[in-house]
Amino acid sequence: MSDLQNAESVAAEGNVGAATSDVSPTVRRSTSYAHDKAKILARLRRMEGQVRGVQRMVEEDQYCLDVLTQLSAVIAAARQTGLLVLEDHVRGCVLGADHPDEIDREELLTELIGAIDRFGRSVG
Repeated sequence: MSDLQNAESVAAEGNVGAATSDVSPTVRRSTSYAHDKAKILARLRRMEGQVRGVQRMVEEDQYCLDVLTQLSAVIAAARQTGLLVLEDHVRGCVLGADHPDEIDREELLTELIGAIDRFGRSVG
């Protein structure tokens, strides 16, 4: 199952927090988006409202192309929010953090490349 299919499956079940990467536990650390946390949460709340609006449009049998336009807006918002989280990860977790000796730089690079690949495929 691809990462996107896994995320869609998890989201459909209402368990969004379970969609995580398969990164080694030695690499996974605390978050680095504290600086932008309020901005990220505001964007997520806005997206939540947009998704509810799209759901309402479908329930009210709105025109297909209008629904697609709104879905495009949700996807664009998700892309921008994801880029912000990714930027914070690179700045805080990869470049700015003091890493324990057991964490290999190659492992950090592999983790980052995997995250960029998954994100790139999901927002196409």
